[in-house]
Amino acid sequence: MSNWNPSSWRQHTALHQPVYPDQDALADVTAQLKQSPPLVFAEEVRSLRDDLGRVERGEGFLLQGGDCAESFAEFSEQNLRDTVKVILQMAVTLTYAGSCPVVKMGRVAGQFAKPRSSPVETRDGVSLPSYLGDSINGIDFTSASRTPDPQRMLRAYQQSVTSINLLRAMATGGFASLQNIRAWNLESVQATPLAQRYGAMTDQIHQALDFMHACGVPLEAFSSLQGTALYISHEALLLEFEEVMAREVDGCWYDLSGHCLWVGERTRQPGSAHLEFIRGVENPVGVKIGPTASVDDCLNLCQQLNPDNQSGKLLFICRMGVEQTQQVLPQLLGSVKQAGHKVVWVCDPMHGNTETASSGYKTRNFDRIMAELEAFFAAHREAGTYPGGLHLEMTGRYVTECTGGAYAIREEDLHHCYETQCDPRLNAGQALEIAYRAADELRRFRQR
Repeated sequence: MSNWNPSSWRQHTALHQPVYPDQDALADVTAQLKQSPPLVFAEEVRSLRDDLGRVERGEGFLLQGGDCAESFAEFSEQNLRDTVKVILQMAVTLTYAGSCPVVKMGRVAGQFAKPRSSPVETRDGVSLPSYLGDSINGIDFTSASRTPDPQRMLRAYQQSVTSINLLRAMATGGFASLQNIRAWNLESVQATPLAQRYGAMTDQIHQALDFMHACGVPLEAFSSLQGTALYISHEALLLEFEEVMAREVDGCWYDLSGHCLWVGERTRQPGSAHLEFIRGVENPVGVKIGPTASVDDCLNLCQQLNPDNQSGKLLFICRMGVEQTQQVLPQLLGSVKQAGHKVVWVCDPMHGNTETASSGYKTRNFDRIMAELEAFFAAHREAGTYPGGLHLEMTGRYVTECTGGAYAIREEDLHHCYETQCDPRLNAGQALEIAYRAADELRRFRQR
């Protein structure tokens, strides 16, 4: 990496970046951030690398989930707590029903920027810059709101600090203890058929813990029962921010804005500034693999982002849609396997199934999401590779953004609680239902 440094991305084509009208203000903000403490620590990044290495070897499963785009306005301890609750519920479901340890990673504490299909939005003949996420501009359709403002990066940083503090307290302060499994129940899920199934599972887990306690096993001595590791991740889109959060530790560079970073389908082109940036950091890095990805694309990404072929370093997050997952993915899996590259293959069944309802709401159909998940596992069976994880846009709240699922949400129901800043998310009940299906698939896969 002798030819890499945190600013070498500036010599490459950088797509989906804001144009700041006040460059002096931008320089002032980036100088402040450069002097600010990191959001995570290099030791935590290395720990995640180790955990993902076990996933890559078929000894675990990755669960990655959270908001499409975090919001300043909707941030609260309760909203974050609800998201953590559903992640913990999903993880224990996958662990228990899928007989597999689960690495838990949130799309949180940094997921503030989003690429858009067009740089301009037009309403009633008025054109303004598109909303690019709260760390860049505002969602209100006014010139002042849509003008990129570097001060928003400072607010995103501060909200991330608060989020990480809350996450660490929940992960290690007793909230995530397996003995508190019943406390993770979300009221909104109680009205679904999943409640009975989840309740039966928690009863069985409690009976097992009571039996161990009765046999004299000191449960408090097992850290894995008393808490968990909750890693954070986000799309490394806003390069001005990522550059100043890169820190040198023991002679290596880490992007300490998060434990894991990924590059999207729109910014993974050969020679892109985003690939240039993430190739130089020690973090685990992901790349979204869409329906246009070729074998050569995947092999070149492996060589560029993981030239030493390290376990736990590179994730391919597949977002192809059902048909392409069935038709294209097996060939990609087989070619990467034959070349000997180490990759954690992750299923993102959300992005390839976005559609616009007749009412104008952007939505996703639950059955299509489930079908892509099943096709992902089938492709790995065909290729003889390991399905390593699940990546979901989801929330712990009861929202009506995706049709179908446990609540049988219809298109005419979307307006009831449609709150997303960008893309439609699974609500808690739908996310838990996905976890059960993934656990069933994973158990059958591991039994083979």
